[in-house]
Parts: sequence; structure tokens; C-alpha cells
Amino acid sequence: MWGLICGAIGLAVTVSSASPVETLETRQGGISSCCFRLRYTLGDAVAFKSTTRPSLREIVSSNTTSYEDTLSSYWSAQAAAVSPNCIVTPRSSSQVADVLKVLKQVSDGGGEKCLFAIKSGGHTPWAGAANIEGGVTVDLSRLSNVTLNTDRTIAAIGPGAKWVNVYDTLSPLNLSVTGGRASTVGVGGLVTGGGMSFFAPRYGFACDNVHNFEVVLASGETVNANATSNADLWYSLKGGSNNFGIVTRIDMRTFAQNGLWGGYAYYPFETAPAQLAAFEAFAGAANYDTNASLIHSYAYAAGQWIIANNYVYTQPVANPAAFKTFTDITPQIPLGAPLRITNLSTITMELDTIIGGGLQRNTFATGTFVNDAAMLGKIFEYGNETLQRLLDPPVANMTFAISFQPLPTAITSRAAATGGNALGLDPDDGPLVIALLTVSWTDPADDDRVDYQAKKLFELAGYEARRRRRDNDWIYLNYAAKWQSPIKGYGADVARTLADTSKKYDPEGVFQRWVPGGFKLNYANSNGRG
Repeated sequence: MWGLICGAIGLAVTVSSASPVETLETRQGGISSCCFRLRYTLGDAVAFKSTTRPSLREIVSSNTTSYEDTLSSYWSAQAAAVSPNCIVTPRSSSQVADVLKVLKQVSDGGGEKCLFAIKSGGHTPWAGAANIEGGVTVDLSRLSNVTLNTDRTIAAIGPGAKWVNVYDTLSPLNLSVTGGRASTVGVGGLVTGGGMSFFAPRYGFACDNVHNFEVVLASGETVNANATSNADLWYSLKGGSNNFGIVTRIDMRTFAQNGLWGGYAYYPFETAPAQLAAFEAFAGAANYDTNASLIHSYAYAAGQWIIANNYVYTQPVANPAAFKTFTDITPQIPLGAPLRITNLSTITMELDTIIGGGLQRNTFATGTFVNDAAMLGKIFEYGNETLQRLLDPPVANMTFAISFQPLPTAITSRAAATGGNALGLDPDDGPLVIALLTVSWTDPADDDRVDYQAKKLFELAGYEARRRRRDNDWIYLNYAAKWQSPIKGYGADVARTLADTSKKYDPEGVFQRWVPGGFKLNYANSNGRG
């Protein structure tokens, strides 16, 4: 059918004659040359939003459900509200290669430039990070297989898989990988952004455990990147995000894993001084227990602050000594499931439930600080002041939380043994803490106000940290707000290395110029600012 339609409007098989498509776009209402050519090449892997125009209905009607399904799969309402001209959902790395070849052919043909976005799980909250208004969104959700090699030491994982899919596959075999902590987060974005994990103290960041990336370059060539082949690309993808190509498979080292212990415990706000003292001791312990993982949160709910601690111990040991200082704090508030021995899928789904989403409007913002209870208390003070400003007048249906996560040297020292990563963290900086602000709300009219206050919070926290000499430039890319610069925080040397890798594997700068979403490398700054 597509051959007949293309023949009827005079579209050649090559893209050199773009004018017939441009006429269709201009006169009949909205299908770009990029999307029309993708549909001709990839058929129903390309989806359009519905239209009432009779001249286009036959073209777009066969796959409008897929278009809407992709939009509804984004975690935040801001991302889901973006309307690409079309969405392509490739089924294989060869189809990803076809996508890039077509986009490059159309762009090189002298007509429009095919701007595009890349989506794995779609969990980054800000609009345009993994979706694109009027462009082409490449949805990797069909690249979601999880398979093992013959000796079960390597799991080959599609970037569009969710972590719960990975764990559901591996857990029955008493295996796991160093993956995400929330069940619905996508594999590709988490790993190429570094990747915090319950297993990070044992094995490092998720990216430190990648044996091999399969990557489709801007040219359409598919390559493998590992310690012995394209090692500079392998290194750069371990934190360098979407700046080099489209990752179509991630091969991760597995390890033996049975049950684990954990869950959430809740406390009244009055326990905060004891909590912060316990946090500093836990995160800075010289003999840090590498099975222990903690997220320490202050959440505002029902008109009051509540403290929520997510404890995970990656061995089936009930009430481990690592958390005793916390679990001895009283009183506790009886909410939710008890702390118990369970499995990884259950723990990650529980965390997802607490985080929420459900196509609300969401934002993240983050900063990194030296492990110091007084500094963390000050960050909370700034957070409470921010909250009060957002309550007067109240942001509609708002939830507001500040979380602190240990970043001990047990994590930052692991990369060297596995080929290094591009994150730029130095174990000599000692134990650090990631601070995360999470806000959700429902009214788009509040977007600018929330973003302004989030930015002000971290500006104040950064100023105070510098005054106290408790600052650190590193920003966790997967938590970064649109206005933050995580690649700058990697340091000048790493930023230059990433720029060199980009120029080598993407000499025309396709992933810098045509993929506006995410955090770009910014070649122009020789000092390495990203």
C-alpha cells in the first residue's frame, strides 16, 4: 500500500527529491518529510497522531494507538504533553540503523533538518528530555529483551526494558545485575547516566558493570564498545548519556543474588536531629557495610513533615546491624508494609509506589555535598522555606520531598577496576551525599513557579555549602533539572574526553545538533563546561 501511495504523490525511493513531501506537509496538514520517509521505509513501526483531514486519514489511521501509547508511557505530564510529528518504535538494531540513515538522508537533502529524541523508559521529568515537539521521537520500548549467555555471566538487556522486567527474568535464577531502584525506570537512560543502585556499594554504579554496549552511530553503522573494541566510546557511554549514538543493547555482568531485606520505615519530624546524626555516621563509616543502601527522605504530606527511610540490605539478613542506629530511633509511625526479607522486584515496585507519578507534573533538582549532618540540616531548612513559598498561595495538589542518599567511597572507588567511567568522581573527596528535590503538582500554570523555587533552593544550598567548605561540583545526571549542567560537574578533563569521543564517532555532530534533548557536550567551551 505504501508503494502505491508514494507513487501517487511522486515520492522517489531516494530522498533527493524532497519537494513532493514538502507539498504534502504544507498543503495537507502536518506530516513532515522526515516522518513520511520513515513511514515509507519502516511501515507500521512509525505512528502518527490522529487527524480529521480526509487526505491524510489513510496514512495515519493504522497506528494512532501506538502513538498515544508511547505518550502515555512517560512518567511526567510535561513529557507526555509534547507532540512529536511522528513516533518510530524500532524492533531491532537494524531498524534503528534504518531510522538514522533515513533522518540523515532527508536532512542532507537540502530540505528540513530531522530533529529527533530518544526514549528508553521516559522517566526524566522535564519536557523535551526524551520527546520532541514537531520532530521524530525514537521509542526504544520494543528493544526490551533480557537474555543470558551460556554460562549466565552476562545479561544482554535491551535499552527499552524496565528494571522490573530485568529482575523478574533474573531473580528466579538467583541472579541479578547492578540496576535501578525503581521498577518502571528504563534501562538505557539509567545506565548511560551513571546509574545508582542498591548494589552500588558492592559493585559501583550501573555503568561500571557494563561489559559491552551495542551502539548505532549517526552514520547508521552498528558497533560494539567494550574494553578491547572502541574502548573510548565504552568509557564515554558510562555517564555520557545520549551524546554519541543510540544504544541498542547493554551487556551487563551478573552476580549471584538471593533474597534481600528492606522496605520503608516512617518517623515523626521531631526525630530529625537523631536521624541526621545517624545518617552522617552511616554514610561516613570507615568500615561501610557494602550490602547496605539508604534513602533518607523528608516528605510533606497532610500539612506536616514526615521522615521516610528506605532501607535495603542486599542479603537475606533481617534487621542488619548496619541500620541499627536508625531502627532504634523511636517512635516509628505504622505505615505501609513492614521491613522484611523479600525479593528485588517487590522492593523496586514499592519504591515506585512511594515516588508516584501517574502522569502528574513532576520535577527533579539535585546537588552533591560533603557528608555533614549540619549541612544537610541547612539544606532541609532551605527546602522548608521553599515549601512555604509554594504554599502561599498553594500549588495545586502538590507533593514535596527532599531526599539524602549516601555516596560513600565504597561506590566511587569501584570504577577504576572496571575500566573507569566518565562521571568524574574522585574517591579522595571522601564520603559525599546526593540531595534530591522531588515535587509533583497538577496545574501547568504552576510550572514556572515550581522551577524557579527549585533553582533558588539549590542556589542557596550551594552558596552555604561553599561557605562551609562542604560543596562538591558533581551533579548526578539522572536527577538533574533542565537548568543544571551535570557534564560540567564531571570536570574539564572528562568533558574534553567526551567531546573528543563525540567528534570521532559522530563527526557531523548529529547527536549534538539534531538531538536537543538531554545534556549536550558544548564543544565551544575549551574549559570543558557542558
